[in-house]
Amino acid sequence: MAQILIVDDDAQLRLSFERLLNAEGHEVRVAGSGETGIQAVRESVPDLVVMDVRMPGMDGLQAFQRMRELEPRLQVIIMTAYASTETAIEATKLGAFDYVLKPFDIPDILNLISQALEAGRVMRDRVAMDAPPDTPDSEALIGRSGAMHEIYKAIGRVAPTDATVLLRGESGTGKELVARALYQHSLRSEKPFVVINCVAIPETLLESELFGYEKGAFTGAVNRRVGKIEKANHGTVFLDEIGDMPESIQAKILRLLQEKKIERLGGQGAVPVDVRIIAATNRNLEAAVAEGRFREDLYYRLKVVTLYLPPLRERKDDIGLLAEYFLARFSRDMGMDNPGLTRDAIQFLRAQDWHGNVRELANKLHRAVIFSRGCPVGPDELALAVGEKGAEHNKEEGDPVRAWVRRTLTSHGGGDAFEAIMSTVGKMAVGEALEMTGNNRTRAAKLLGMSRPTLLSRIEKYGLKVGTKVS
Repeated sequence: MAQILIVDDDAQLRLSFERLLNAEGHEVRVAGSGETGIQAVRESVPDLVVMDVRMPGMDGLQAFQRMRELEPRLQVIIMTAYASTETAIEATKLGAFDYVLKPFDIPDILNLISQALEAGRVMRDRVAMDAPPDTPDSEALIGRSGAMHEIYKAIGRVAPTDATVLLRGESGTGKELVARALYQHSLRSEKPFVVINCVAIPETLLESELFGYEKGAFTGAVNRRVGKIEKANHGTVFLDEIGDMPESIQAKILRLLQEKKIERLGGQGAVPVDVRIIAATNRNLEAAVAEGRFREDLYYRLKVVTLYLPPLRERKDDIGLLAEYFLARFSRDMGMDNPGLTRDAIQFLRAQDWHGNVRELANKLHRAVIFSRGCPVGPDELALAVGEKGAEHNKEEGDPVRAWVRRTLTSHGGGDAFEAIMSTVGKMAVGEALEMTGNNRTRAAKLLGMSRPTLLSRIEKYGLKVGTKVS
């Protein structure tokens, strides 16, 4: 549950926001002017402020500047009902998360609020290093192996500098956590931290997302838009999966590193931007350079400092600590007592290959907690989680999930068998997530690992009736 402050002189809009966000499980505070909004932030810093631009007395831009003096990492969404958005754009350039034009669609504003809350969480939540496994209150880099101690030392040396850092390692090794730790221990820790996944954004949209655009730059560009890099001015930009970045955009990133300038789409001049770049990839960049898929000059600009994150199979001594940490964390998140791990369970975990690294280990332990029913997690629960047969599931008919799948395949006789199976499992998963979170759709989406709009579409697809209970 997040605490959200609504600042607007329109009482009806404040009430609508209050009802909408309360239903999403958030705590909502309201203020009718910029002055009272500042006082509310002074009394208790919220997770997010949603604020109008034009209000009697102090306007939204002035209030925004005062709020940021109180809390530099405060996330603010600016609203405006006027065709001219220059003031909102100016606020965005000064550090506001984004702006939205009134009137707005409810799914769009909820999605934007969800993004802003996540961005704030990433900046605010500390990444602990070498944390005890029984203190799961924050995200942490866990491990006491020699390889992990080298990572901790490197973070300590590199973080206070402005050097560009390239993080290398397989998927799931914790590159984003290391990037956040570098940011949080840097001299820019009170400034924005913007995460950009170069493969999560379609190639046709990536350039405008990164650099922004001017009015009329393309069909649909009815107003100027500030890009993510410009929003992060004076802060840190984390370019994840940079090895998959299109070559046309690589050239613009190179210019940013060389000249500290960008150019918006449709723009006539360069815009100075001061950001530190941290990049990450699981690709073989040397091979990509040799094959002409990645610019050699950008490659050398990025690797001022290179940190290699070892795969889990190279630090198996850390698996016990990681397992205890994830078990404590997932138990807490689900409101359960920590069931604990048996000694045999830890040996079972160490015997696995973990091709998906720490991320795979976390996912499997999450599932094991769900199936443990409060009992200590042993090899059987873990075997089920990793897709193997445990001691009591060595017969096909003894595995109810496998038996059900076989019955469904037989009864459908081909045709739509796969869709029927996936639909049943999907409906069950969504229903269980809603029940576990008291029908809080934002928390249910996070539990399922999907976006909130995706969850809403699944609820509609499966014809699920969401109750009125919220938490």
